[in-house]
Amino acid sequence: MTQLKVLIVDDHPVFRQGICDVVETDPTITVVGQAADGEVAMELAFDLNPDVILMDINLPTINGLQVTRKIKSALSDTKVVVLTGYDDVEQVFHALRAGASAYCPKDVMPESLIEAIHAVRENMYVVGEKKMTYEDMLSWVEEKVGRLAGLHSTDDTEDLFVPLSPREMEILEHVTRGLSNKEIAYKLGISHQTVKNHMTAILRKLRVDDRTQAAVYALRRGWVRLETNKG
Repeated sequence: MTQLKVLIVDDHPVFRQGICDVVETDPTITVVGQAADGEVAMELAFDLNPDVILMDINLPTINGLQVTRKIKSALSDTKVVVLTGYDDVEQVFHALRAGASAYCPKDVMPESLIEAIHAVRENMYVVGEKKMTYEDMLSWVEEKVGRLAGLHSTDDTEDLFVPLSPREMEILEHVTRGLSNKEIAYKLGISHQTVKNHMTAILRKLRVDDRTQAAVYALRRGWVRLETNKG
């Protein structure tokens, strides 16, 4: 019997081990590796070429959405199941856009998690307890996004759910650390005006009024971590 190779990515060792114990109750699943941060996750993914990655969003070094996007760009056959405590439709959409095939809460029942792992290997999409085909998923997103977009008094709702680019995410991480535009420009080796342009795009995409709101938005969704202020 062909074993299904799973990589677990989460910065909490007890949770990682718990997930490992759960998924290995299925005799067809083997946990081939564990990672506690985004950079190690990418290294292991490229080395081990797992069938499925169980991915937390709130990770040290690089958040799980960015890691998912980078891994999927290189390993298109690897499926990603996002496991997170952040449960809102916007976040689900960001995860799907990044390349994830499933989005499950961290309190998911063991049998449901195992079912999700097998479902994504069959090219299905899973959100919570809902298993969908690609077409079903598109319909689900359209319904949910449309419902959310109706809460905003704007016609260009298309931009509302566009994830930040890697550069914009990088700048937002520095904003969360409290750096000024001038400091960010120096740190990244780009012009002050380029940083200002990126900040304008970030505020527009997140539908917030200022840098502080943007930082809070990112922190509440686990895109960046307060721990990055250390060191």
